[in-house]
Amino acid sequence: MNHQLTKIVATLGPSTAGKEKIRALADAGVNVFRLNFSHGTHETHLQNYTYIREIAKETNRHFSVLADMQGPKLRIGNFKDGKIILKKNQSFRLDMNPEPGDEQRVCLPHPEIFAVLQNDMILLLNDGQIQLRVNQFGTDYVDTTVLVGGPLSDHKGVNVPDVMLPISALTDKDKNDLAFALDMGADWICLSFVQQPDDVRLARSLIQGRASIIVKIEKPAALKHIDEIIELTDGIMVARGDLGVECPLESVPGIQREIVEKCRLKGKPVIVATQMLESMINAPVPTRAEVSDVATAVFEGVDAVMLSAETAAGQFPVEAVTMMHRIIMTVQQDGAYRHILNSFSMPPDKTIASGITSAMKQLVKVLERPSCIVTYSMSGATTMRAARERVMIPILNLTVNERVANKMALIWGVHSVLTQNLHELTEVTPVAVKMARELGFAVPNDELIITAGIPFAQQGNTNVLHVATV
Repeated sequence: MNHQLTKIVATLGPSTAGKEKIRALADAGVNVFRLNFSHGTHETHLQNYTYIREIAKETNRHFSVLADMQGPKLRIGNFKDGKIILKKNQSFRLDMNPEPGDEQRVCLPHPEIFAVLQNDMILLLNDGQIQLRVNQFGTDYVDTTVLVGGPLSDHKGVNVPDVMLPISALTDKDKNDLAFALDMGADWICLSFVQQPDDVRLARSLIQGRASIIVKIEKPAALKHIDEIIELTDGIMVARGDLGVECPLESVPGIQREIVEKCRLKGKPVIVATQMLESMINAPVPTRAEVSDVATAVFEGVDAVMLSAETAAGQFPVEAVTMMHRIIMTVQQDGAYRHILNSFSMPPDKTIASGITSAMKQLVKVLERPSCIVTYSMSGATTMRAARERVMIPILNLTVNERVANKMALIWGVHSVLTQNLHELTEVTPVAVKMARELGFAVPNDELIITAGIPFAQQGNTNVLHVATV
């Protein structure tokens, strides 16, 4: 199979600035470009967005643009000398005093953290590298004992495990960034620091259908509401890096597998992210463990795997994408991949659309793997149902809606093509055959499975299953 089914998300940054560098990423296998609003300016993001859309037109392809909101960042203040060394068992104070810190204290300008403190609570600094135990606290200070010491420098992050912080997932900065990203035309909005379902509801009320929502799972608090969050959102990102700061590291693989399974059962796209090929920030080849990690996510049936600093700030961004593409294609050729995906059975809903999709999966088995599935979809719902089944052949999505075509670039197995508005099933078949041949999905005498809805031009109305011969 020559078509990449699992999609690749690449983060843009200084290492991939400029149209030709973005084009190189696309040529190497990127389907989704992530604009990280934790860094860069609106002008930079708009320029990158413009390049992406230009490249799409020039290459006759569709790419998703994912705008990732920063979310509330909890950080300490600065130090007189920029850096200190904390020693095990020493005392250390965090307080609201804005003066530069030293080996005895530093500013923590977040009253919401002081509001939830408890004795013997553990505070984590610098991505969990520093561990502090709470001894005594007030409304504007906390005295701690250093359990795990080490170097600590200006503005490092603070994590408070196992606590629901009284903070919205969308800061004033995020709301400004969100409005900009929507006006720009982002296909997906990624929410950071989600702790509860109300965070998703708030974002939904602000977005008002102008883009789809991906919730980044990085807080243990979100795991307590994971089923409701999945129900409310359009997709999930498993952010293992941040999740591993507050959860025991050994629990992260199991959490990843569970979330992927839940998303697949609900037909919601799921991305596995962070530290996938981390060593390729500075090295031209990854570690064997990283290759295995990416392959494991692909075997689990995720929609996409993501590169962060590897492409945003790394020395080998194109090589990282190329390696990820090679891993995906190798897994697709592995007989175990098909067996694993087929063993994951999803009971159909009691709807005609779900019944059609289940019949489609059975028909793929009967026909001994036709060349591709063709969906004609106004909203993308028919295409999403087909992708949910993971039938190990490409899905050619015919749509009149460019926004839908762009959005579908994130979805497992889907390749979108813009077509004219069709009115009859008899019109779909010749277009499907023509597109499948032109794009290399089919050769003469191959069979295509076509799904659509009659009457046409109505969303969410999948009720037709048709087999066509090329």
